[in-house]
Amino acid sequence: MEIIKNDIDGGKGFDWGRTSEDYAKFRDIYPEAFYEKLVKLGLCTKNQKVLDLGTGTGVLPRNLYQYGADFTGADIAENQIAQARQLSKEAAMNIEYIVASAEDLAFPDGSFDVVTACQCFMYFDKAIVLPKIHKILKDGGHFCILFVAWLPDESEIAKGSEELVLKYNPAWTGGGMQRYILGKSDWPKDLYECDNAETFDLQVTFTRETWHGRMKACRGIGASTLPAEEIAQWEKEHIQYLSTVPETFDIIHYASVLNLRKK
Repeated sequence: MEIIKNDIDGGKGFDWGRTSEDYAKFRDIYPEAFYEKLVKLGLCTKNQKVLDLGTGTGVLPRNLYQYGADFTGADIAENQIAQARQLSKEAAMNIEYIVASAEDLAFPDGSFDVVTACQCFMYFDKAIVLPKIHKILKDGGHFCILFVAWLPDESEIAKGSEELVLKYNPAWTGGGMQRYILGKSDWPKDLYECDNAETFDLQVTFTRETWHGRMKACRGIGASTLPAEEIAQWEKEHIQYLSTVPETFDIIHYASVLNLRKK
């Protein structure tokens, strides 16, 4: 399903379903330390019911499955959910998935101990979603907003790849990320209070192939409305560019965790 947000990519539409196969193969990249951070906060653990919004190909539920929570994943893109179901089935994981936007969720009040939203909160209509999450959380339940991004100012490879994306899609606003230091705040004070707010660095290892796949599966290329011939030309140029870098390399990312508790 195509999404259009005036403050994202200049209002150009995008659809994660267009890049689901590459997303499934190349965007499951977070190191174990990322998931351990959530578990140490007491989130997504045994006997908890967890709803993962914008689940995509089920990256969060599949990687946190070992810690014993009962997961449901929701995503607006049918192709993403199809990939999530297949990957979970192959791994013998009992995870429920539904095709639904965060705004259209229909669960009884008090259904979940934890709701997570990773790499997707910026796409939601907050006026609708925040009260809805508040209702479907149990008393004292947690809403955890997660974000991970590479830092082009600290990686020449990431910077070079971003420049090629912008060559073909100048409206793309997914690049140029800088480390954003979260602090505890009273946002949103009427519904939640902040239990934890933390920013930390992650080193993520790639090969030329996996970094190329990661970049192709971004909003500016694979999920975009670019014609197939332009995407193919971008691929050609990007592969040529990557032939000039080492076969294996690390790219520094920053991660942020905003852990809100229902009032």
